[in-house]
Amino acid sequence: MFDDDDLPQITRTLVPESERVNVSAHIFGEHFPLLIEPYVYTVASDIAEEYNGGYWDFHELSNGGFYMAPSGPVRFAVSCPMNYFNGELSADALGIVACLTAYSHVSFCTEQAFARECARQFHLLRSYAIEHEEGTAILSAID
Repeated sequence: MFDDDDLPQITRTLVPESERVNVSAHIFGEHFPLLIEPYVYTVASDIAEEYNGGYWDFHELSNGGFYMAPSGPVRFAVSCPMNYFNGELSADALGIVACLTAYSHVSFCTEQAFARECARQFHLLRSYAIEHEEGTAILSAID
């Protein structure tokens, strides 16, 4: 019988400043700075009124996933009117929600290879989000 406890925990690694362009380009190509990154910032602004920009950390996941999140120990009041979620999230959890939302929406674009990669990144990040200490809130915010 298969036991979830036998699965390795998904871990994250902070992408060094010198590797940010290479890592994001490897996953998303030219679409990262032109589409993914600005869309993630827009989602964060739309759902967290207190968010007003700043430096974002990039994270690689041990399962091949990637996400970005505002840097620092800040917490945000988050409101997702489409699914009636209202709650408080850490900067890390806000970044996960913003990335999941962006990946999901962009996965419906017409460029098939890019759409598949966005769908793949969504599922890899969602697997990590389930294990996250704020996993219940993250899933509530995206569903």
